[in-house]
Amino acid sequence: MNKIVKNAEEAVFDVTDGITIMLGGFGLCGIPEHSIRALYAKGIKNLTCISNNAGVDGCGLGLLLEKHQITKMIASYVGENKEFERQLLSGELEVELNPQGTLAERIRAGGAGIPAFFVPAGYGTEVAEGKEIREFNGKKYLLEKALTADFAFVKAWKGDAYGNLIYRNTANNFNQPIAMAGKITIAEVEEIVPVGELEPNQIHTPGIFVQRIFKGENFKKRIEFETTSD
Repeated sequence: MNKIVKNAEEAVFDVTDGITIMLGGFGLCGIPEHSIRALYAKGIKNLTCISNNAGVDGCGLGLLLEKHQITKMIASYVGENKEFERQLLSGELEVELNPQGTLAERIRAGGAGIPAFFVPAGYGTEVAEGKEIREFNGKKYLLEKALTADFAFVKAWKGDAYGNLIYRNTANNFNQPIAMAGKITIAEVEEIVPVGELEPNQIHTPGIFVQRIFKGENFKKRIEFETTSD
């Protein structure tokens, strides 16, 4: 089945207000930047976004925050975005912070069809409020629920018409589990190769998890922040 679409705009044609979206990437590495810009241009609002972080001002999810397109953010690290901070402190944005490992496992569990699991991270902190606590082998654990989304946006290095994907180096990060946890998964790739060219043992995400794929152009390599010395 050929899953190739022309571009990001065509890929997100049925994304509507008020839905939940997962987005791959770590910092600005491996983010689905073309899909994000397409949502920005489309003006979709009241989104719940699940991602490791919220981008930076003017890039990644920072774009959607500029236009108040995100109502709720489920994330792990959000320290590089001043607009995110402003909206959080002013009460304009609902935020659910997770320990990074817990967030990764909630996404992985959602893709694997596991509804919930117990984890020790967060016990004895605000993270534990309202959650079931059980003891295993003398240690306290929190019940965490799996995460899924209406749409999942991922960015890969190579893909084919069937939707098989290979991520490059650390750009794998959250992309691989997120690709499994969306009802509709959209992949943007640097290169689309003929079916059969990808080495089966090297494929990170099998095409069964991907519904649409397109080739992005002019991917930008940005750094979150730089530290220099004289």
